[in-house]
Amino acid sequence: MNSNEFYDLIAYKGNGEIFRFDQLQGKVVLIVNVASRCGFTPQYKDLQYLYEKYSSRGLEILGFPCNQFGNQEPLSDKEIIFFTKKHFGITFHILKKINVNGPDEHPVYKYLKEQKRGVLGFKGIKWNFEKFLIDRSGIVTDRFLSATPPINFEDRIVELLNQPTI
Repeated sequence: MNSNEFYDLIAYKGNGEIFRFDQLQGKVVLIVNVASRCGFTPQYKDLQYLYEKYSSRGLEILGFPCNQFGNQEPLSDKEIIFFTKKHFGITFHILKKINVNGPDEHPVYKYLKEQKRGVLGFKGIKWNFEKFLIDRSGIVTDRFLSATPPINFEDRIVELLNQPTI
C-alpha cells in the first residue's frame, strides 16, 4: 500500500457526518481508539493539551470510540461527544464508534495495522488508547501502546510537524 491510500479513507463523525481523510493532507495526524470507562481515559487530557498547543501548526487528532475491550465504551455516539466535552473539553474530532479488530474492523484500522505492527509484530489492537502517528505525507510512522501517555511522545509530534510535506 502506498501512503496516498491513507487519504482515500473515510469515516463518520459521531453526529453521522462523513469525514474524508483527504482533508488531512499535509497534516500530522494522531489516531487513537478511545473509551470513556477505561483506566486510560484520563489520556484525553493530554490529547486535548497537544491539540490546543499544535493544531495551528498542523496537528489533527482523531478519536475513534470502541467498545471491544472490557465493554468500556457503552455510551452512544451522542453521549460520547457530550462526555468528552464535559469532562475534558475535547475539541478535536470524535468519530463514530467502531470496531478496531475482528471481521467487522473499520477500514481505517485495517489500514493502520497493516502499515505499523505492534510489539513483537502483533498486528491487532491490544486495548483502548493505542495510538498511531501519521506524518504530513500520509505515512504511518509510529505506534504507541495504551500505557504510553501522549505527552510522552510530544517531541516526536514536534519533529514531524517540523518536517516539510513531501
